[in-house]
Amino acid sequence: MAGDKKREKTKQADGDDKLTRKEYEKELAKLHEELVKVQEWVKDKGEKICIVFEGRDGAGKGGTIKAITERVSPRVFRVMALPSPSEREKSQLYIQRYLPHMPAAGEIVIWDRSWYNRAGVERVMGFCSEEDAERFLQLAPTMERIMVESGVILLKYWLEVSMEEQTRRLEERMNDGRKIWKLSPMDIESYSKWYDYSRARDEMFKATDTAWAPWYVVKSDDKRRARLNLITHLLSQIPFKKVKREAVKLPKRGKANGYKEPDYPFKFVPEAF
Repeated sequence: MAGDKKREKTKQADGDDKLTRKEYEKELAKLHEELVKVQEWVKDKGEKICIVFEGRDGAGKGGTIKAITERVSPRVFRVMALPSPSEREKSQLYIQRYLPHMPAAGEIVIWDRSWYNRAGVERVMGFCSEEDAERFLQLAPTMERIMVESGVILLKYWLEVSMEEQTRRLEERMNDGRKIWKLSPMDIESYSKWYDYSRARDEMFKATDTAWAPWYVVKSDDKRRARLNLITHLLSQIPFKKVKREAVKLPKRGKANGYKEPDYPFKFVPEAF
């Protein structure tokens, strides 16, 4: 037994305890089935769900959102990732540009970064004043209480990544032509401000981690486990039930009634594979 425990500790220290792709995909498939049940329940009952994803650059927000949405309908699960505000939007109420995208009945909106930009990147990078950031932190709980009391199921997730793992992931993006688009000038400039972001995160939690809209923190150094853990928790926070559906049976195809395939020079795509 002692030897087994020692080997297990060594295995974890070496990072060899990560889920295999086969194990991960097996568990993810089970969760996908449950997410489909959530989708059908939301449509049937006219529910409204709003899911907020925040975290440091490279924490895995995009990959987690993709894992959630890859087997469900984009008509129900909408992913919002707003660009930088226009000059007109900068002159509006801060929350104004977010409100039109909130869920209506039968919708689930997932925010890939959200109104909490004001408490994070805007504050740290100097895009808003300290007074603006502090005012936002005062008002956000009230806004979220209004959302919840109007029937929205609001879930807020913070993906936490270690300093070392963030470095590894950002360097990976720099050297991978498939991922280089994920690395923005803002990511590079933000990299040196680790502790400024830590302070901003701490103040954000202190002000907005409320009983009606708590923050849930996900350890995300292990991407596969983080995704499975988050989706499992997400499902536990939604009081969905399986919606009964009539059994589906394909009807017989109609008869050709003299139809023949046309003698037309279709432009087929070359079969390179």
